[in-house]
Amino acid sequence: MDLLLQNLTSPMILAFGLGVLARLVKSDLSFPDGISSMLSIFLLFSIGLKGGAALQGASFGDIILPALATVALGAAIPLWCYPALRRWAGFNSVDAAAIAAHYGSTSAVTFLAGLTFLEAAKTPAEGFMPGLVALMEVPGIVVALLLAKPVGGTRPALGPAVAHLLASKSMLLLLGGMAIGALADPQGMKSISAFFVDPFRGVLCLFLLELGMVAASRVGELKGRLMALVIFGIVAPLVHGVLGVLLGHAVGLSIGGATILGVLAASASYIAAPATVRISLPQANPTPAIAAALGITFPLNLTLGLPFYHAVATRLAGG
Repeated sequence: MDLLLQNLTSPMILAFGLGVLARLVKSDLSFPDGISSMLSIFLLFSIGLKGGAALQGASFGDIILPALATVALGAAIPLWCYPALRRWAGFNSVDAAAIAAHYGSTSAVTFLAGLTFLEAAKTPAEGFMPGLVALMEVPGIVVALLLAKPVGGTRPALGPAVAHLLASKSMLLLLGGMAIGALADPQGMKSISAFFVDPFRGVLCLFLLELGMVAASRVGELKGRLMALVIFGIVAPLVHGVLGVLLGHAVGLSIGGATILGVLAASASYIAAPATVRISLPQANPTPAIAAALGITFPLNLTLGLPFYHAVATRLAGG
């Protein structure tokens, strides 16, 4: 409860809440064009740099099992999300696959929020965790696209979609930043820490302020199957988060590492997945997937999910 209260009153969460409030009261607050993109570039590149620097001290044996667990989990999540959305929520095959792709992938911003939460909780995570973000981006989207059955029976072209995903901004910044951090001289990394490390939390607050405004505007787009999407957007991340924590504990991750794997499994993509689905499933309605991921699941993870996954990981470790 102490961690939950601390999380709910952190500047990061309060900034997100201010963004939601701004939209609810119809404020004219807005970010200039390009600023939100610049903030996301900074955050992704920064976390890639820090993760790459941490990889210098990690061995292959430390990474291989968590990496395999991450890929398996990302690929498995759409396998039950898709039939649940088809049979229970009543979505057609294409829209169900699109939503499953979003929930099979991951949110880099939720990951960043998880790292910030662990710092406040004084619970360190393994340095290679940014690599798991990149690993979980791809498998879930690919599996979900394979499940889609568009009218006429033609499967979506996976090649262009995967190529676009690998070349996307989020993947390029994360993987490129990790490569630079892993190869750079430690003294060189120290020389840029004043720009990429120290301002990190402040930039994240600004980014979440803007996301709060976007999320509040997206919730209004949930029409027709509002209740089904709300239930799915709450239940799915909690179930996936617990599975991620259990799997992280099973492969030997620390409490912080297991928490982060739970956060990755619980999060839903609203950057990489929408762009990829737009290419491979142009007939899919983007509104339900983006609105559920950003308007329901993201705030849930940000406020209640992070301390919940941490509590599960702590209990598993005997804490």
